[in-house]
This record gives sequence, structure tokens and C-alpha cells, in this order.
Amino acid sequence: MFTRPLGDDGAELRPLEPWQAEEFLAHIDRGRDFIGRYVGLPDLVTDLESARGWLQRYADKAAADSGRLYGIWLDGLLVGGVLFRVFDAEQGTCEAGCWLEPAAAGRGLVTRAVRVLIDWAVDQRGIHRVEWVLSAGNTPSANVAKRLGMTRDGVLRDRFVFRGERHSDEVWSVLAPEWRAARETG
Repeated sequence: MFTRPLGDDGAELRPLEPWQAEEFLAHIDRGRDFIGRYVGLPDLVTDLESARGWLQRYADKAAADSGRLYGIWLDGLLVGGVLFRVFDAEQGTCEAGCWLEPAAAGRGLVTRAVRVLIDWAVDQRGIHRVEWVLSAGNTPSANVAKRLGMTRDGVLRDRFVFRGERHSDEVWSVLAPEWRAARETG
């Protein structure tokens, strides 16, 4: 449907949809261990059926206006994704998230892609608060939040069990007035 360039390095943002399940599964397989350090996605996407099902859940969320999913392509290869895991236009809140395979890490792709998402959420949908929730200790994700001008709201200690161990979440956020002000001065 659309492609949004993320710079002049061949990076693009595009919708990620169920018909792309084979490409999505190949991408997850390439980055399974790396992605799975902090994100449960590789545990959910293990074969073509589960890949298609996961993508369909986000297609259904988009249809219900409760989430969105986009892939990050670099030189035509799917290397990661960004999403609105939660999207509540009525309350004016959403939660953005991401994942990336190792070959694409360190290029600023996630930061650039999430900027596009936040711009759309704030400017087009009237979202007031964008959250970024990360597993405590996930320094690259915290660095993205910092680059986006988010504020660390706090830590939810021992919030969830991931692969048999308790983990804490850090919650970061940016409010629409802060986002707009930073864009004007940045």
C-alpha cells in the first residue's frame, strides 16, 4: 500500500501483513536469538502458521483501531518492525514497540521508524501520551527512548515471567505537547 523512506540508506517503513508471513518467518529465524533476548516474539512465531496468525492478529487490531504493525526493510530485506502494541484513540494513549535482527542494529532504524509512528499518532490521531515499555536492562531500547525525548516514568518491578525468570519493566513516555515542542526546536 505504501512505503515510507527512513533516510537515504535504503531503509523503508511499510505495513507488515499476513500475506508476508513467509518473509516474516525468515526474518524472525535470522534474528531469533538476538530478538528473543528481550522480546517474546520468537517464542510465538515458530512456523509459517504461527507467523501468519501473529500477523493476522495485528491486521485485526488495525481493523479495530486498537493496534498497528509495520516492517522495516533495508535494501529490500525485512530486518525488523515497529508497532503500536496498544492503541486507544478514545483515551489518547498508545504503546509503541519494536524488534530488530542483529545485522540491522546500530543504524538508527528503530528511532527513525518510531518517529514516523509518533508523528502520525500525535498529528493525525490526536494521541496525547505515547508509551515505550522495555525490559529493564535492555539498554538499546532505553537509548531509543532517550533519543526520542521520552521521560522514564518508572520501573514496574518483577512484573512478568519471561523464559522462567522474573523481569522488571521500565516505562517511558512522551506527551504530545513535549513531542511537538521538541520537533519545533530540534
